[in-house]
Amino acid sequence: MSTTAPSSARKTSTTTDLALIATFAALIAVCSVSAALPIGLNGVPITLQVFGVFLAGAVLGMKRGFFAVLLYLAVGAAGLPIFAGGSSGIAPFSGPTSGYLVSFPIAAALIGFIVERARHQGLAVTAVIVAVAGVIGEVVVYAFGALGFIAFASMTTNAAFKGALTYVPADLIKIVAVALVAAAVHRAFPALLAKRG
Repeated sequence: MSTTAPSSARKTSTTTDLALIATFAALIAVCSVSAALPIGLNGVPITLQVFGVFLAGAVLGMKRGFFAVLLYLAVGAAGLPIFAGGSSGIAPFSGPTSGYLVSFPIAAALIGFIVERARHQGLAVTAVIVAVAGVIGEVVVYAFGALGFIAFASMTTNAAFKGALTYVPADLIKIVAVALVAAAVHRAFPALLAKRG
């Protein structure tokens, strides 16, 4: 009894983790191909992709958020058209937008790391913490995104970072939405990150 119960609990925990990772990878995919507006730097579309990536980190925590985004990238690289604009395969990882793709798991992990260490602070406080984590994650995304354009589109540093500013208003709205949703989820399911901090 004493050895079976912990083993069963570990299996249940692993199964739950895998289900959450797969669910959020699917959510990111849906966010990436829906409501795309082809504006911004070199026609890079504005989508809900960042919302999905940040929400994965804010809700699942550092490790599971990281793996959810990694799974999304792996499925897209394997050929499913789930990247922004319906693209897929290896080509997006060797083009101007590669920096954004590379940044996503890092940003999700960073946001998850911050949220794990500040959970259970009440709805309002948690929302503020998630929003701050989101802004930090956005800086990471912009930095990597700019590097991608500098490396693969022969852009100057100034031009790359100025182009990224096009996305700031929309991304701030997404960060607020992530903060509200994540705070509500953690309030409803306080044990979601109970063993992740």
